[in-house]
Amino acid sequence: MSKVARAGLPIAATLLMIAAGAQASSHRESPFLTQNPKVDASDFYMFRSYETGRSSFVTLIANYQPLQDGPGGPNFYLMDPNALYEIHVDNVGDAHEHLTFQFRFSNNLQDLTVPVGGKNVSVPLTNTGAINAPKAATLNVQESFTLTLVTGDRRTGTATAITNAADGSKTFAKPVDNIGNKSLPNYAAYAAQHVYNINIPGCSTAGKVFVGQRKDPFVVNLGGTFDLVNIAAPATAFDPQAENKGLDSLAQKNVTALELEVPSACLVGSGGPVIGAWTTASLRQARLLNPAPGSNLGQASKEGGAWSQVSRLGMPLVNELVIGLKDKDKFNTSKPSDDAQFLAYVTNPTLPALLQILFGNNAVAPTNIPRNDLVAAFLTGVTGVNQLVTVTPSEMLRLNTSIAVTAPASQSRLGVIAGDNAGFPNGRRPGDDVVDIALRVVEGRLCTLNIGCAPGDAPSGATDFTDGAYLDATFFDNAFPYLKTPVPGANVAQ
Repeated sequence: MSKVARAGLPIAATLLMIAAGAQASSHRESPFLTQNPKVDASDFYMFRSYETGRSSFVTLIANYQPLQDGPGGPNFYLMDPNALYEIHVDNVGDAHEHLTFQFRFSNNLQDLTVPVGGKNVSVPLTNTGAINAPKAATLNVQESFTLTLVTGDRRTGTATAITNAADGSKTFAKPVDNIGNKSLPNYAAYAAQHVYNINIPGCSTAGKVFVGQRKDPFVVNLGGTFDLVNIAAPATAFDPQAENKGLDSLAQKNVTALELEVPSACLVGSGGPVIGAWTTASLRQARLLNPAPGSNLGQASKEGGAWSQVSRLGMPLVNELVIGLKDKDKFNTSKPSDDAQFLAYVTNPTLPALLQILFGNNAVAPTNIPRNDLVAAFLTGVTGVNQLVTVTPSEMLRLNTSIAVTAPASQSRLGVIAGDNAGFPNGRRPGDDVVDIALRVVEGRLCTLNIGCAPGDAPSGATDFTDGAYLDATFFDNAFPYLKTPVPGANVAQ
């Protein structure tokens, strides 16, 4: 690999930084979300469950609130009780949601006190002792959520509560963030108590839900990129270890994951085995600041009016590497059914042109304009993999639920372009290295496979662009909820 090819992704990430101010897959990717991090969707995953004995299920993961630092107290990363978080499924192929899973959150202050000079005084901290179980008496803020399935249009369809299969309750406890080892001596065991079997309306088999803080599953090299691409070139013309330099800038960051495991049979519809999905977050249209908030959580403002969508995420890196800066907020408020307005960003992408300006013959942009290969990857699905016979072009993550699961040890981190059709862009598994995949696809890798174009259309299509931040299935657990235990705020109990 040439020196320039090695630098390919860092330059791409630099352009992403210049264009969007982004800090990862979808971290801080639009101007509005930099001001509203609680509704910032960072990554979305959808894949056939590869946990042993669970291949008849589909796992959906929507991550929010990126770039969480472990020691981020005393107010940790609560979800927004005034927001509506949703996962949408199109099982017809018409670019409209037909199933929507809605999450709403509540933050319940227990107002724990300690006696001081004969008075019981409210404490300023999240907890007053060790936490070992849901709703522990030592936990000052107990967060919970409800889960609803809407069939049809997300705002006018039929809404039915999803319930706990164990007791029929409609409210689920959410684990507190990983404050540290003294507060949470065994966070993994504590968080596992918040995995619930659920009854899904219209579904005869129980699914699962988990919502809580996890180690950020995304990997990307940002440090050297933001320092004017200050990354050492390989010592030789070809460096066989260039993909695995350990340059993950998010190694110590957490996110909040909204995770579902749903029987495949309950997700597919008239579109056959292929389903599409995306996640959104919405806020109320009106916000009135309270100049004199009361002595409780959530009284600093009053929210009202209709829901207004402010975040949208399906395929990774779209709003970073494809959508122009002027339209990033607009894209986040849009629906897949209206994606024709963004078509030119896919058929006439700017990133390959910018790379060619910077690197000349070492990064020649594909010549097949319009880029039908990118239309397949982003808007329709790939023929023979995850495309319906009839489909409305629209941006979402698409999964063919009839393609067999690949066991973790056999998964290719490069998914379809490496012959593993159970991986990205056929859905997205945690171990799919979408940065390396996306950059290679943008530079024409699908042309080398005769998908939407021919090899001669992509002079740089065979170049293995990489950021040196390696990712594969070994970074994750092999069972639900798959994502690793979050980085603790303090590692040593005092």
